[in-house]
Amino acid sequence: MSTTKSLRGNVSPEEWQQRVDLAAAYRLVAHFGWDDLIFTHLTARVPGPEHHFLINPYGMLFEEITASSLVKVDLEGKKITESPYDINPAGYVIHSSIHAAREDAQSVMHVHSVHGVAISAQKNGVLPISQQSTFVLASLAYHDYEGVALRDEEKPRLVRDLGDKTYLMLRNHGLLTVGPTVAETFLSLYLFDSTCRIQVAAQAGSKELIPIEKSVLATADAQKQAAMKGGGGSLAWPALLRKLDRMDPSFRE
Repeated sequence: MSTTKSLRGNVSPEEWQQRVDLAAAYRLVAHFGWDDLIFTHLTARVPGPEHHFLINPYGMLFEEITASSLVKVDLEGKKITESPYDINPAGYVIHSSIHAAREDAQSVMHVHSVHGVAISAQKNGVLPISQQSTFVLASLAYHDYEGVALRDEEKPRLVRDLGDKTYLMLRNHGLLTVGPTVAETFLSLYLFDSTCRIQVAAQAGSKELIPIEKSVLATADAQKQAAMKGGGGSLAWPALLRKLDRMDPSFRE
């Protein structure tokens, strides 16, 4: 149970909703086993004219994070709200560069999931061998490993490599997704990790994998939009929140 002082009523309703959604995403990352103790990060832009965003308090497990414990920072990494915790410097470098460059990237999520890192270490990356992979491949980019992301000089290369894509494979490192909402970004992350898990399982089971035809890949994005009614946020996200409420509703605090 968090001992952080509640911010409910002390921030705008829009910011509070963003905090609740992002805290939920942290809990879900922990639930699905994609967390790496305290060492990865999810962010969301705070609604409003200022370029502020929310990030995890560096030192809390994802299963402990609440809406009030999230740290609000500016693009320089300076804390806007009081917190006894610092923020992950690598999280600041990666996320601030993308938030600054992509107005549509209201949320950015990065994880070191085991299967995601496994595929990031493979020369050919994501293979077109599952329905899930077709959706990822429709908007996938790659960024070569440069060490722990602590240097500002890497920022322009991160932005360049991501371009206008939704999915970024950080080679030898992990997975990253961006989106217009926390819900959409999380669902993209779920799809990305599922693609990697399926690929690792398929490779373990057979050396002869069946590639999906290029003509099918070309229509993947349109198929995804149709299957998900234009975006899974309005469908799967409320169901995931209900799941969290049954498990432990303290993320809303």
